[in-house]
Amino acid sequence: MSRDPSKNREQFRPESHENDHFLLTTIVGSYPKPKWLNRAKELSEDDDSKFTADHLEEAYDDACEVITHEHERAGLDTVVDGEMRRNEMVEFFAHRIDGYEFNGPVKVWGHNYFNKPSVADEVAYDEPWLVDEFEFTTNVAEKPVKVPITGPYTLANWSFNEAYETEEELAYDLADLVNEEIEKLVEAGARYIQIDEPALATTPDDHAIVGECLERIVADIPEEIRIGLHVCYGDYSRIYPELNDYPIDEFDVELCNGDYEQIDVFTEPDFEPDLALGVVDAHTAEVEPVEEIKENIKQGLKVVPPEKLTISPDCGLKLLPRDIAYGKMENMVKAAREVEQELDAGEIDLDVPVAKAD
Repeated sequence: MSRDPSKNREQFRPESHENDHFLLTTIVGSYPKPKWLNRAKELSEDDDSKFTADHLEEAYDDACEVITHEHERAGLDTVVDGEMRRNEMVEFFAHRIDGYEFNGPVKVWGHNYFNKPSVADEVAYDEPWLVDEFEFTTNVAEKPVKVPITGPYTLANWSFNEAYETEEELAYDLADLVNEEIEKLVEAGARYIQIDEPALATTPDDHAIVGECLERIVADIPEEIRIGLHVCYGDYSRIYPELNDYPIDEFDVELCNGDYEQIDVFTEPDFEPDLALGVVDAHTAEVEPVEEIKENIKQGLKVVPPEKLTISPDCGLKLLPRDIAYGKMENMVKAAREVEQELDAGEIDLDVPVAKAD
């Protein structure tokens, strides 16, 4: 691993943080949309409605502000806007990348359909994808803003490839575009970028392709910019310890839903990047008690020392009732702060090696 997470983590510690230890708290990305936002979108698509595109844009702005403040109220150290403007993690970006086109939805399971895009021509970068979104959120937030981006491997794997000889070549071209977008975001002030690669969980043998994509993504990106990689579910033993070679600062992993059965996968050899551990389940509509979340946090301390542990939900929370999503975040932050206090008091035994000095 060529990046050093210790050079960019401390910038997210709040000035008012009361404990010596600091467990960085964040959220993966998606969050339940207010019901009125969905209604506003329906009205904007109704030819008989007087609800215009400008009205819809104002509704998106309002929703982003509401959810950003909701994340801050829960106490998160870094926030996102809940991806209020995004409809789906591939479709949103495909609409913004030259070379993609849409030919109608495809059936994925049961009665569910996915508007799966096609790559009909060589992909190219045109206008920024997320800069306006980031700048708006930064202007309404008091906390640092994290920017989730669907990764190039998932953008390639979850699309029809009609233009490239191999999906690998497509993924590498998309990685170059993601690099260009991150450069624009950094110019706008972004300091925390998360690459989402859920497709890796279903095709783990392609971990080397993802590694090369990440090398292209971080090219010329300064080390003070935090780069995370989120991969949800799957057999992590098929990508570990290979992910130690990824040029990332943080690996975000979904383990709570599986009762941490795979936590030992990451203990041998030593885990190199920071660990962003899911400590609340994104698939259950129940708010975990603080004491339960504290025990989940301690699972992460089997892998990395506290100064390398980030606390987050397992995955995006968009499918949960909004009050449940908020309750999970609020209890997650409370649990993290209590674990910090116990670490300060020496009440928690640490079995992992201390972080290496610079």
